[in-house]
Amino acid sequence: MKTLLVPALILAAATTAQAQSIVFGAGYADYSAGGGDDQAIFSLEYQHRPFHEAARFSATWGAALSVDTDGDAHLGAGLIGLYTFADRWFVEGSVMPGYYNESNAQNDLGGSFQIRSLLGLGYTLDSGNKVSVAITHISNASTQEDNPGVNSVFLRYHHSF
Repeated sequence: MKTLLVPALILAAATTAQAQSIVFGAGYADYSAGGGDDQAIFSLEYQHRPFHEAARFSATWGAALSVDTDGDAHLGAGLIGLYTFADRWFVEGSVMPGYYNESNAQNDLGGSFQIRSLLGLGYTLDSGNKVSVAITHISNASTQEDNPGVNSVFLRYHHSF
């Protein structure tokens, strides 16, 4: 009996731990600069398994790439926090400093160092995958003289594995 109990406990612990995930997003980017070219934007994000888990909160590391239809792109990595409430609902936040490249001069954010912050609200599906709506802000946090920023809204699908 003990020989069956140990593997069962290990399996139960493994299935309750959160998995890593790939997050696909599509939305709209609003550039703050007066001549900015607002447009559709897409994102791809990797979220690692949590390094910290409490009753309702987990923290992990991740990386994200966002590209708009003109080819303006941000690649960043940083910290992600997830707070679960009301059974399957969750709030997600992240901060990811990284590299920004404008392919459209109208969407210059003041330099190549930019920080993406995200706030999202989501729901966990029966499969363990998730859907969410998130807003992001990318700016250089006034580390450079020019700091117009870009705000985006995304519909996101989190595929756990």
